[in-house]
Amino acid sequence: MTAPTTRLAVLIDADNTSPKHVSGLLEELAQYGVTTVKRAYGDWTTTQLTGWKTELNQHAIAPVQQFSYTTGKNSTDSALIIDAMDLLYSGNLDAFAIVSSDSDFTRLATRIRESGKTVYGLGLRKTPTSLVAACDRFIYLEVLGGGVSEGESASAEPLPDLQKLLTRAVNSTSGDDGWAHLGAIGTYLSSASASFDPRNYGFPKLVALAEAQPFLEVENIGGGTTKVRLVPSKGRSGNAAPATKTAAKKTTTRRRSRSTQSNG
Repeated sequence: MTAPTTRLAVLIDADNTSPKHVSGLLEELAQYGVTTVKRAYGDWTTTQLTGWKTELNQHAIAPVQQFSYTTGKNSTDSALIIDAMDLLYSGNLDAFAIVSSDSDFTRLATRIRESGKTVYGLGLRKTPTSLVAACDRFIYLEVLGGGVSEGESASAEPLPDLQKLLTRAVNSTSGDDGWAHLGAIGTYLSSASASFDPRNYGFPKLVALAEAQPFLEVENIGGGTTKVRLVPSKGRSGNAAPATKTAAKKTTTRRRSRSTQSNG
């Protein structure tokens, strides 16, 4: 029996998105489902959106006209939000992709998730944290299309402390021997941070990112399975890695034994 296909709506805020990102973002979203709805919102009577024409035709994106009736007011936001809610109530979609760097869509993303649908956000690095956190997954447009070389950060904007983030992930998913499966680490990172993506740090895959970290030890055990642990303290420079869970248990047992002997 064929597995059900995720039906995805892609709603683009054309006023705040460059057409140069369209090919990359649609290719990225193809990993998550079939884009059954593709719409771009803006005032198409203005010269600012002239560069969009080729992308609209090439990718079969339906342009939605929204006149800017008042200077300083973004009518595009309202049109996109109304359409999104109509699509949500239709019940024909499984996930939504909101392409914008505008925090005005934060409540929309939250509302869609409350209805049990998955929300993917795509925007520039300048996107406010509120919108990023409101999505199940947020992808920065700068990392799409192969524009970042390995080891080179996608932006000068500050990223989460990578060592702290990876250390927490390993500690939270490791067994008593201190080793954690890379897949479990990836799941933890996605849950802990909607915007976590190895490409933000210049690496195409999580395994490449892990292998480049001096505080991590990576081992391929075959069958497509990779394990990761913190480098033991003797082999590390700087902050020492926490003891493994087994070692911690043994230490606690010894302390209890000594306490019992002294009381006797």
